[in-house]
Amino acid sequence: MTDVRIDLVRLPEVPLDAVVALLNEPRNTRHMPLSNPFTPESAREWVQAKDGQWAEHGYGPWAVLVDGDFAGWGGFQREPNGADFALVLFPDHWGRGAAITREVLQRGFTELGLTDVLIALPHTRSPDRAVARLGFQPDGEVDYGGVAFRQYRLTRAAWAAARA
Repeated sequence: MTDVRIDLVRLPEVPLDAVVALLNEPRNTRHMPLSNPFTPESAREWVQAKDGQWAEHGYGPWAVLVDGDFAGWGGFQREPNGADFALVLFPDHWGRGAAITREVLQRGFTELGLTDVLIALPHTRSPDRAVARLGFQPDGEVDYGGVAFRQYRLTRAAWAAARA
């Protein structure tokens, strides 16, 4: 992949029709067992809820722009067990996922002051090598909405050690 510019902006800055297209992208939703089809109204509510996390928790998800184009969303969501990292990209940007993840994690640990970050992944994904390269360690399972997810944890110290 050639170098690209990655910008993180608040979700309301992205056109709603682009958000609806991303949230209904079938190659993504097959790995999102809690997802339902989105309408413009439900997507608007989703954007408001995600963006509201910034005021409530001091962190939240961003819209990801690659060279100025909406590529997806990613960032942190407050869950009962901590800051959960999520990243959902349009398929034509999947090859940029590692670079985007590194950018988001760097901001999380440095700018937002997170001490650790969790990832909860459905069993339809086989992420062990990818998350280990970033420094994440297995951290059991977690249940969301009656669905079991594998959980991984990355501490600020492990992130710093992996970057050194």
